[in-house]
Amino acid sequence: MTLAVQVPEELSARVPAEQRGPGLDRDAVRLLVSRGTAVSHHAFVELPGQLRAGDLLVVNTSSTLAAAVDGRVGYARVVVHFSTLGDDGRWAVELRDPDGRGTTRVRAGGVAGTRVRLPGGAGLVLEEPLTVGGPRLWWARVEGRVPALLREYGRPIRYAYTERDQPLSVYQTVFALPSRDGAGSAEMPSASRPFTARLVAELVSRGVQFAPVMLHTGVASAEAHEPPYPERFAVPEASARLINAVRAGGGRVVAVGTTAVRAVESAAGPDGVVRAAGGWTDLVVTPARGVRVVDGLLTGLHEPEASHLLMLEAVAGRAAIDRGYGEALRERYLWHEFGDVHLLLPGGSETEPHTEHCSRN
Repeated sequence: MTLAVQVPEELSARVPAEQRGPGLDRDAVRLLVSRGTAVSHHAFVELPGQLRAGDLLVVNTSSTLAAAVDGRVGYARVVVHFSTLGDDGRWAVELRDPDGRGTTRVRAGGVAGTRVRLPGGAGLVLEEPLTVGGPRLWWARVEGRVPALLREYGRPIRYAYTERDQPLSVYQTVFALPSRDGAGSAEMPSASRPFTARLVAELVSRGVQFAPVMLHTGVASAEAHEPPYPERFAVPEASARLINAVRAGGGRVVAVGTTAVRAVESAAGPDGVVRAAGGWTDLVVTPARGVRVVDGLLTGLHEPEASHLLMLEAVAGRAAIDRGYGEALRERYLWHEFGDVHLLLPGGSETEPHTEHCSRN
């Protein structure tokens, strides 16, 4: 799906909300609400009023890694983006060239056997592309402990539209939990970023429930809007049971972020029942595949060519996305991970049953 719109550069959120003025918190962003093709405009702190008792928010608990590390190939400087920890201990990595402005640009495809020197005496060797014909990400054998390397020398991956480097704490969400093996998300599950402990408490007090899942996001391409690569995920038994119970009781399942959609839909059978699951998922949610579980989605604003828009269309329909993005541009919402957010809910009656929403599956 490609939207026939252009996002002006000035609508890129360059710094987090809490750095835009005194007294602001990370929840100081705007909330665009689409109920079908009906659109309304809110502050994010008004989210509790847009949901109802019995609704369930599915949240991603993956923590964000300081995944960018400086290195050298021969005498040339490179930046290594650590993407994904494999089952065999190797890491999927992307090599990029520093651009002199604190960010990076795409680097020509690698060659098997390329050795990268890393800080602290560590290093890595490229072994094979992550996917056949995909030269951007490589499986690499790392000499040294990656979690310690990232803690000591890493920084969050940063893209050119942002103003400056930020501490890792800026990229952690209120739901983030550390993993035992040092894995995590190369890029922040950013739809969760505006949540604060105060807002979560208010939602719970109003009868909204939360179901934690985990999906470690890999490194996206800033230049080519590729479909997502396989990613590690887990849906715990307790969350699967809660999701099924909410659906059976007529509540709405609202995913917080495209990562949460991918995780929960990967654990859903053709019958729409969610079962505890974990491992790797290569699921790509498209309008043709549809959604089996998710009724709504809270997400950021995506680039017009982004593959994630296919998922949004699967959840809400093309007309809702076209209308919502048109309104977002007209009202000058902010894009990207520090930007505003978009809540997609079923149109029509507030009590519209889940079976109607899923009739296209």
